[in-house]
Amino acid sequence: MPVTQDIVATYRGPGRVVRRLLDMGPREDRALAFVMIACAIVFIADTPRLAREAHVTGQELNALLAGGLFAWVICMPLVLYLLAGLTHLIARIFGGKGDWFGARLSLFWALLATAPLILLNGLVAGFIGPGPTQTATGLLWFLVFLWFWMSGLIRAEGRAA
Repeated sequence: MPVTQDIVATYRGPGRVVRRLLDMGPREDRALAFVMIACAIVFIADTPRLAREAHVTGQELNALLAGGLFAWVICMPLVLYLLAGLTHLIARIFGGKGDWFGARLSLFWALLATAPLILLNGLVAGFIGPGPTQTATGLLWFLVFLWFWMSGLIRAEGRAA
């Protein structure tokens, strides 16, 4: 199934989509692609906010974009790998039976599947700016992200390695 159809299906049943992705076998190239594409989308979503910040504060836009690119495309994938490993260890403490790959896939997929909400939040941050609307869209994204991540992690950690 194409990634875009998997994203839509995730909004109906995140655990089922993660289960199907896990049933395809442990392919680290797929997990790496998910996290890199997700981080690139977050960077793209953040550009309207950075443009607004540059305009309001008089800062150089190119410097802000370079910092955002470095943070999201170089640093965040490494942080997300560490976070996935930490959640796998925590799941092990509570009786999780999954593997490292399942923990990574559930986190990376949750971030990629919430890309439409990330883009919406970026547009709100750039065109409306700080306020209740931006807070509401950010909270909506965060709650959906947690729902996708925890549903996927529960499904992944319920599997025997």
